[in-house]
This record gives sequence, C-alpha cells and structure tokens, in this order.
Amino acid sequence: MPAFNLATCARPNILALEPYRCAREYATLSSPRPPLLNPSSFLFSRPCIVSNPFLSSDYKDDGTNILLDANENAFGPSLTPPAGASSSSSSSSTDIDWLGLHRYPDPHQRDLKQLLCALRNTHAHTPATLTPDHLFVGVGSDEAIDALIRCFCVPGRDRILTCPPTYGMYSVSAQVNDVSLVKVPLGPAPTFALDVPAVTDALSAPGSETIKLAYFCSPGNPTGALLAKADIETILAHPTWNGVVVVDEAYVDFAPDGASLAELVTQHPNLVVMQTLSKAFGMAGIRLGAAFTSPEIARVLNNLKAPYNISSPTSALASAAVGPQGLAVMRANLARIVAQRERLVAELPRVPGVGRLRGGTESNFLLYEMLNAAGEPDNDVAHKVYSVLAENQGVVVRFRGKEHGCLGCLRITVGTEEEVTRFLSSLKEVLAQVRGQ
Repeated sequence: MPAFNLATCARPNILALEPYRCAREYATLSSPRPPLLNPSSFLFSRPCIVSNPFLSSDYKDDGTNILLDANENAFGPSLTPPAGASSSSSSSSTDIDWLGLHRYPDPHQRDLKQLLCALRNTHAHTPATLTPDHLFVGVGSDEAIDALIRCFCVPGRDRILTCPPTYGMYSVSAQVNDVSLVKVPLGPAPTFALDVPAVTDALSAPGSETIKLAYFCSPGNPTGALLAKADIETILAHPTWNGVVVVDEAYVDFAPDGASLAELVTQHPNLVVMQTLSKAFGMAGIRLGAAFTSPEIARVLNNLKAPYNISSPTSALASAAVGPQGLAVMRANLARIVAQRERLVAELPRVPGVGRLRGGTESNFLLYEMLNAAGEPDNDVAHKVYSVLAENQGVVVRFRGKEHGCLGCLRITVGTEEEVTRFLSSLKEVLAQVRGQ
C-alpha cells in the first residue's frame, strides 16, 4: 500500500481553498454529490464556463442562451473581419505567423507594450509619458494579482487590504499564497466610495507593516462605481505605510474619458494600475492583462513571471485589438453597449419587483435590487429569480446578494439589443412568478 496521503501531503491552505466557481455551472444535479462536496460551493459563484461532472449542463454560448453574467462584450472582439466575412466568423485579418508557432514567443513583448502605452498616454493627469518599461503583461489581470502577492507578501506573515464588495480573485490569490486579508468595506450604496479614514486607520494601526498591498477596484465589481482620484491619491500619500496601492481598472473603458489613472504610475512609485482586454475590447478568450507601474516594480514582476507567458497568437491578436483598426471597432461596440446600458437604466425600474439601482453606471453591468411582495430587497427572491431565469429561460445573470451592501441584488451584464429585449421580457415573467403576482 503506497504511503501517499493527499490530505497530509498537500498544503492545508490549498486543501481549504474555496475556488472560483462559475455562475454558469448552476443547474439541477444529474447525480448525487460526493459527501465531501459543499453544496453551497455550487452557488453564488464566479461567472465562467467549466466542466463539472456533478452538474447536468453548463450554460454555453450555443446561440440559445443569453449570457449576462460574466461582464463580457456581447458585441464581440475588437478585430476587423476580412472582406465578406461575418462578425461571427472564426477567421480574421489578423496577421499571425502560423509558420512561427514552432518557436517560443517573444519573452518581452515590447511592441505590444508600446501599443498599450499609446492607448493610455492621454496626458489627462500628467504630462509624463508611459513607456514599455512601465509595463508587465500577463495571462489576464489575474496573473498580475497573483504575481504582486508573490512579490511583496511573505506567506504566513503578510497581509493585503481589500474593500468589499469587490472582485473575488484578490482573496483567492491571497489564500493560495497563505496571505491574510484586512477588509475595509466601501461606503454605502449607491456610490460605494472608498472609506478613506478607515483605510488610513488600517494602514496606520499597530502591525500595519505587514499590510503590503491595498487592492482597489475602479470601476468596482460588482458596484460599477468609479473611485475618486483624490481618495486614491490620499492613500498613496500615506506618511508611514510602506506598501503598494493596486487599482484594478478592468472596466475603465466604460467610464468617462480620462478616468484611467494609468499615467499616474509615472508620479507614484508605489502605484500599480491593472487593465485587461477581456471587457471593452471583447478579447476575453485570449486572456491578456496588463499592469502599469514604476519601472522598478515592473522589473520585479517581469523577473518573476514564466519566461514565455504570452503566446504568439495572443500577442498578435492583442496587438490587432489595440491597433488603429481594432480601436475603431472597440469604440463602435462601446457606443452600442452604452446605448443598451442607458436603455436598461430607463426600462428596469418599470418592471414590477425591480428595486433601486445600487451601484454606478461606469461599467458594462448594472446592480439592481429584486423586491419581495412587501417591496423590500430580498435575497431569497433574488436568488430564485437568478435560478429560474437560468434554468427555465436560458438567461444567465449573477446573484450578488451575499456581498457587502448588495442585499437582494442581481448584477446584469449589458448585452446586445436583442439580448436586452429578451432579458427584460424574461425578468418580468419570472419576477411575477417568484413573487406570486
């Protein structure tokens, strides 16, 4: 009998890890769960597509489901299709060197980095100029989140600060790296502003020298609200805290022009601004993220990464997306998303059982309350609406009622005109059914 025992061989924090689950996993069970699985782990989870043998089906983009749960760009990638091809064609005019795939990709990606710098060199905040030396590129923003923790935090000793409600990957990466959390909740809905005095106090308290990173999401997820530049600058200027401020700008292209603070990394040596091509650029499938920061921090991150972390096809597709033609496609799609976002803001309050908008409108999603028959925000109602929409209507949104300040809330990604029409009709029907009206 082999002596191997997974329970005693693996790291305890990994065995205890609550992983990122996917809202699209939620379905009726086709077979019993093993006794060690926690039923709640299949609910209230991160939107993505995975295969799970204990679920009867996943919600995939098969042409019948409406997927408004993952904050993807329903209008598609920021690529120009070849002449005569439809926007859904699998081919494009992107110049990929197919014969070069037997070679490892460029480990430095300076040409791609220069395109990303050109995108963010707006000089809205400073005359200084971003260069490729200010950049780390990785497999989505998630690689940067994890890399920063590995760079700055000693496992079992150091901590990171987060402000719930916020993106769940900060806490998952912390747990993977055996790093503790300090949570300072955002202010009340609908503004969800940083509680600057509370954050400052946390960074000044005894033992605060072990807080190495402060993660702020702007626009927030699930709040959709932009954080104030002045608040972030106040924290950057903390007189005693020796740590790094990380601003996650995954949704910044949906905010007003000039909202990105990427340029400020030229002025603040302790600032990191993360961005992604998964949202406004519609390139979630290639997993390309970027972290703008000081050349010194960028050097540490680049030293840490795997040698060829960005594949050649990813680099080519990303370069096309942020090139002149790709930017034109992105901006046209962005205008369509904004139009549908405004439509949802106008029409959702007319649906019986829909309550207040509880977040901002600076993203490609909206956070709305679901009300019970007494007119109160209600988690049971919201979760039933979420479940029935997915199972009976093929419309997948995101339940957010367990998050701080989000009682009874669903997060709804802005879709195409046709998707929004079907969502509104389905929501009206399901709310009436769930509320018994």
